[in-house]
Amino acid sequence: MKIEMSPIGVFHTEATDIPRHWSVSDVVGRIEIDKTYEPGLKGIAAGQTIIVLFNFHKSKPFDTAFLHQTPPHREKAMGVFSICSPFRPNPIGLSVLEVLEVKGNIIIVNHADMLDNTPILDIKPHITGTADCPSCPEK
Repeated sequence: MKIEMSPIGVFHTEATDIPRHWSVSDVVGRIEIDKTYEPGLKGIAAGQTIIVLFNFHKSKPFDTAFLHQTPPHREKAMGVFSICSPFRPNPIGLSVLEVLEVKGNIIIVNHADMLDNTPILDIKPHITGTADCPSCPEK
């Protein structure tokens, strides 16, 4: 089975010192969504938290040698699926970002951990419970 994806947009930032993870980032940037997909942004508003899936477009091709890696904040090697390394079999990243503003096809966000010109694959709402999801069934 082959899976192909096309970016829905691109992330832009003036920052050059990008933190390794969104949870420790104060980097502000903008997600520029292709105009074709702009209607899909309806309902995204300032103050909301979104999940952004992106492509690690600068990562080198995956090799099985990357199945175990030692993160810079750890003293021992760990499995690639237990860490947030950009060196993965499928170079997909995930960030949880705060929406600061939405202007047309542009979403201004905080807590970014993406490089300038990072391809955006998808955006999803950050659901923490049924109160965040009016269409979700109650438990």
